[in-house]
Amino acid sequence: MIRIVTLITLISLLATPVAAQKKANKNDIAVIAYYFGRATQVDSFAAEKLTHIIYSFCHLKENKLVVDRVGDTTTIRNLVGLKARNPDLKVLLSLGGWGGCKTCPDVFSTKEGRKEFAESVKELADYFGTDGIDLDWEYPALSGFPGHPYSEADRPNFTALVNVLRKTLGKKQIISFATGGTTASIDSCYEWKKVMRKADFVNLMSYDLTSGFSTTSGHHTPLYSNSNQVESTNNGVQRLLASGVPARQIVIGAAFYARLFEVADTLNNGLYRPAKFYNGLPFNRFNDSLTLANGFTEYWDVVSNSPYSFNAERKLFATYDNPKSLQIKTNYAIKNKLKGLMFWQLTEDVYANGLLHTIDETKKTSLF
Repeated sequence: MIRIVTLITLISLLATPVAAQKKANKNDIAVIAYYFGRATQVDSFAAEKLTHIIYSFCHLKENKLVVDRVGDTTTIRNLVGLKARNPDLKVLLSLGGWGGCKTCPDVFSTKEGRKEFAESVKELADYFGTDGIDLDWEYPALSGFPGHPYSEADRPNFTALVNVLRKTLGKKQIISFATGGTTASIDSCYEWKKVMRKADFVNLMSYDLTSGFSTTSGHHTPLYSNSNQVESTNNGVQRLLASGVPARQIVIGAAFYARLFEVADTLNNGLYRPAKFYNGLPFNRFNDSLTLANGFTEYWDVVSNSPYSFNAERKLFATYDNPKSLQIKTNYAIKNKLKGLMFWQLTEDVYANGLLHTIDETKKTSLF
């Protein structure tokens, strides 16, 4: 009897898929880059350090996802070509972006519109050899880009859209979507338990938490909340978990750019002061812009784990991610067994030893 049980156990183990036997480890963490740049830049970055790259953005033409510009076609082909360097790399097409989904509420409100869209996604995936779709509708059931329509019906319609995409694309194609990182976005836009049954993961846009519409300066991509600012990466993660989203389906966001604000005075080194948005600045410009020589002094918020800089003479406040905050965010994702990190966006990094390098090195050396 013992021999029979042992034999059955052995057969059972051998029959178990390798993926199921393998324990998750820190090197499984996803590193996902949005790509919003020229076709000629594609080969300049370390594709070997990425698990996914998301082309940004495709758009809607009537009910279909379309790529109708030669430059876009070349860029997507070059991104797929990175698989020669990194065979495990997944390349996704993204719909929307800020201001890019005006007709989404109408198109996705009907069964016919959703079906035609899903079929067009499959056609493009077959044509380009891409691995999935990322939906960046900002935002279902919530005010987003000024003047764009939205209604409560967007929530169930989004669920229905993901369902038909899964049915049309099959199990192997990836379905992801971006959610705003604010409490309002997380609480209002999605039927979380229903939609995550068919989606692979959600990209938490835990940046722009102090946005271009803000009238007070603050961290735009902090890891933790503080007494002055509830919105943070951790706040978003905890709300997703409370909504029933599994940790392994959550991807947190990092910013490869700064947001600068003109503040009213010099109190508190510009942090949490009356302000208006000034401009954005890519990480690859930090070393020639946010410097002591240009009047900026850098500070560190020990509660939020977030850097910021202030030019007192010009009353300019800058909020951003840097190597230190990215190391802490990467460890946070690993420690909390999240799906991984994503960032906006790759061409704002330097070509070598930049923020992507920081994420990769942290993965390799993390103690979690």
